[in-house]
Amino acid sequence: MINQKIVIIKGSPRKKGNSCTLADSLIKGATDNDAIIEEFFLHDMDIKPCNACDVCIKLPKKGCVIDDDMQIIYPSLRSADSIVIASPIYWFNISAQTKLFIDRLYGLINPNGHALKGKRIGIILTYGDTSLKASGGIHALNSYQDMFPYIGAKIEGIIHGSAMDAGQIKLNQKLMNDAYELGKRLSSSN
Repeated sequence: MINQKIVIIKGSPRKKGNSCTLADSLIKGATDNDAIIEEFFLHDMDIKPCNACDVCIKLPKKGCVIDDDMQIIYPSLRSADSIVIASPIYWFNISAQTKLFIDRLYGLINPNGHALKGKRIGIILTYGDTSLKASGGIHALNSYQDMFPYIGAKIEGIIHGSAMDAGQIKLNQKLMNDAYELGKRLSSSN
């Protein structure tokens, strides 16, 4: 069996927040299955917004020309078998950190489509309201469900749940187990 490489994108400003806690459970499941993990904590990174220059479209071999920390993430995304995006829901959608990252995926367009084409995707969303709909997290989910099929990536699993205080999600053993199992699934060959 070939060890699968999974890139984890943590979009919370809190390292011990609920989305990061679920991501850590997913990582445990993946490493128990011998996956290679690479994590990025977006809040500690310098990621600028897309400036709509379109150099990545006009000169696709050049890629995104913005000189920031996305240049560190891009090679990892290209070489990953799976990518997991973990974000809290803030003000009815993904966090600002996650949105900057998502917008900059535009820079991965190439003559063959998109660099994430064929990648397996995991989604983790946490929110403080009672449900995905009431929290507005449904908007984030709809975006992911439109975006990833459009670029040819397959969503393998979506984990979402409610918790208010940082790390409180760990009390929800079902969600923690679901995240662990998604990690195991993503670490298995297609």
